[in-house]
Amino acid sequence: MVPPGKAGLLGLLCLLAVFDSGCLLDNGMLFPRESSSRELKELNGLWSFRADRSPNRKQGFERAWYKQRLAETGPVIEMPVPASYNDITQDATLRNFIGWVWYEREVVLPARWLADETTRVVLRVGSAHYYAMGWVNGVKVLEHNGGHLPFEAEISRIIRKDPTMPCRITIAVNNTLSLETLPPGIIKYMDDRTQYPDGYFVQSIFFDFFNYAGIHRPVLLYTTPKAYVNDITVVTDFLDDIGFVKYTISVKGAVTANMKVSLMDKSGKSVACSNEQTGVLKVANVQLWWPYLMHDNPGYLYSLEVRLMAADERATHEDVYTLPVGIRTVKVTSTQFLINNKPFYFHGVNKHEDSDIRGKGLDWPLVVKDFNLLKWLGANSFRTSHYPYAEEILQMCDRHGIVVIDECPGVGIKDIRSFGNNSLGHHLDVMDELVRRDKNHPSVVMWSVANEPAAEMPPAEFYFKILIRHTKGLDPTRPVTYITASNFARDKGAPYVDVLCVNSYFSWYHDPGHTEVIPIQLNTQFENWYGKYQKPIIQSEYGADAVSGLHSDPPMMFTEEYQKVVLQNYHDVFDQKRKQYVVGELIWNFADFMTAQGLIRVVGNKKGIFTRQRQPKAAAFLLKDRYWRLANETGTLAPWTKYQGWP
Repeated sequence: MVPPGKAGLLGLLCLLAVFDSGCLLDNGMLFPRESSSRELKELNGLWSFRADRSPNRKQGFERAWYKQRLAETGPVIEMPVPASYNDITQDATLRNFIGWVWYEREVVLPARWLADETTRVVLRVGSAHYYAMGWVNGVKVLEHNGGHLPFEAEISRIIRKDPTMPCRITIAVNNTLSLETLPPGIIKYMDDRTQYPDGYFVQSIFFDFFNYAGIHRPVLLYTTPKAYVNDITVVTDFLDDIGFVKYTISVKGAVTANMKVSLMDKSGKSVACSNEQTGVLKVANVQLWWPYLMHDNPGYLYSLEVRLMAADERATHEDVYTLPVGIRTVKVTSTQFLINNKPFYFHGVNKHEDSDIRGKGLDWPLVVKDFNLLKWLGANSFRTSHYPYAEEILQMCDRHGIVVIDECPGVGIKDIRSFGNNSLGHHLDVMDELVRRDKNHPSVVMWSVANEPAAEMPPAEFYFKILIRHTKGLDPTRPVTYITASNFARDKGAPYVDVLCVNSYFSWYHDPGHTEVIPIQLNTQFENWYGKYQKPIIQSEYGADAVSGLHSDPPMMFTEEYQKVVLQNYHDVFDQKRKQYVVGELIWNFADFMTAQGLIRVVGNKKGIFTRQRQPKAAAFLLKDRYWRLANETGTLAPWTKYQGWP
């Protein structure tokens, strides 16, 4: 099988303007929002679907499936979007399929979209794993390398060529992973014909979650005027009771334009305004954005409304876009993580976008359930392990005050060949896209550029030095980290991070069954890392597998009792070290999740404190007691939060 048709990197993104807090990329990636000037048409639902099962997986391109209805090329099935395709059918070969799959949907467009040439129509894909191409009525409009971030293209001219035709959208997706993708992988060909059939191959991966594939997030069409707000960057600060919102607005389609920028509070009252494209808004009696359980009014959001007016010889264009804004600051010292100049302690979880049937597909009932469980648990934070999550989830975090460590898909960088120039170039592109998408979310307080890379390898120092400096250049307002499981003395990237995030599984992968060694080994870990680098530390992963309903006394591995004992031993050390330089603890994992089949995984990873169906294990109640106790010590609990969560 051949990896995705174009394995090269995305084209370099040009700099449009320089803001004192970082860079604005040429193409903005504002989340599509309806307004008086913008319309949306969601394309979620059932699409026609076909996997290319030809030996080289290229038949769809060789026969140009995109030039006709997909049903005319051969058998198709119905496939929901958004969703992973792997668990939808009873076909085991589709569950483990590697290569190109094809999606198609015909759309009837509003007549005004077709008639009004002053209206831009844009096709947007929230994410598709891993490599994607898209066509409209047989014309290629999209190509994207990477499985977790949005991409889009204007399709106005194509749909207006023949307004009587339906708009036929075709998207091809390839989940092949190579040593230069994020995450990396290797295709292994089995050439022994006494053991394997002709053309047999497998996808090897270096990460511990299932390689779900498909169109994972919403597909939609949206409109803007010809002159439109292309991007917005905000950076916030405050002094005493005065808030500051520095903003820069990027405009496209107009040489000159008039602008009105208004900042409104939750009641809709304007608290500051300007007529400039770049400026600073001052907010009297500012309401700061606070994390959940740190303040009695968490997640406070203002609304930044931008009204653009531009005219040409044919028409006057007005565009309106509203961006939620949380006013807060983030700073790091040698021993503390500060939000709004107050010490913040991460007591939270690691997660996965993972559930029965849907795989990694965005599912609103599941998202809302998870947020209810997070708040019940008393969790104030999570890490987007091990890839960027859906924008809709970050918007929930903004509204609810849940703090986020935003991680790129740099997981499984274990092979020395994944530290080459092509890999680094792609990694830089991914960080560009991630920062461009998530820079305005107040919930995002830190960027994570990788998880458990082989940081002891000789190329790692140059690789992470460049990567971390590049990320800080994109956004100097947030600290940068990566998640390490390396030996403290040989980790070549640690000198460049702002916060040390360390994973360890004492009495599980090391000294299995011996919980009595946890205190001494964990204490040694913390002392070694802080002694060498003098930076605050987050225990970014710890835990143990527990099969729900499996019990043993005395505790034994894989029982709920053993998981509790492991956590209790970690917590004892955390309570000592959080008085010094440990600034957070994130349990692995929030919920059980699917993995590739293997000898140490029984239908997935069972380290969740909830089952995959979101039912609590004994450890969930242990963490609930702990997190609410920590919240009482470090935050300001309002009566309603005490009522909802305090035992």
